[in-house]
Amino acid sequence: MTVTIPSKRKERADATREAVLREAERHFAATGFRAARLEDIADAVGIRRPSLLHHFPTKIALYDAVEKRIFENMHAASEARTTGVDDPVERLLAHLDAWLDFFVGRPSAARIIQRLVADTAVRQDNPVEFSYLVLEDMDRTLAYGIARDAFVPITTITFINAVGAGILFFVCNSRQVGEQRRYEPSDPDDLATFRILLHKLARTAVLP
Repeated sequence: MTVTIPSKRKERADATREAVLREAERHFAATGFRAARLEDIADAVGIRRPSLLHHFPTKIALYDAVEKRIFENMHAASEARTTGVDDPVERLLAHLDAWLDFFVGRPSAARIIQRLVADTAVRQDNPVEFSYLVLEDMDRTLAYGIARDAFVPITTITFINAVGAGILFFVCNSRQVGEQRRYEPSDPDDLATFRILLHKLARTAVLP
């Protein structure tokens, strides 16, 4: 059996690519696609623009990679929390908890998705090019409960708009509501309070 050991050059290239993706996510979340500059992302990583272009030849290629990774990671988080959960309600709540904890731990991802909702031009030709992963995840979770007569018939988009979208506002809105209303999404008390309400809303939305 032959074992291939990655070369130092490949390890450095992989590390650079990862650093670019992390910084690009932060940058796109803060400025949006149009205002983002590859030069600024490269500077933040500590490389030159040509080095960045070696990994991602265009700004849209970099943005696609960032968005694709967000939804793949979100999909993996949901699968990890729901696999093996047989009770339909508990599965749905675990699914929402996976989304909530993912975005609380990665607020830049939440901000990018909010920007996608507001700015349809970025993904105009195929708006679900990458998000289909998480939409289909919720399709299955809701269908599981409906098929067992545990849930009323409800579409995925109705449920996401009425319940799931609140997660994005909770994560992104903490500093946009005035000093006297300010909260911290990662604070255990604030997070627990929101989680309780999220679960109540989910139950109300799906239970007969």
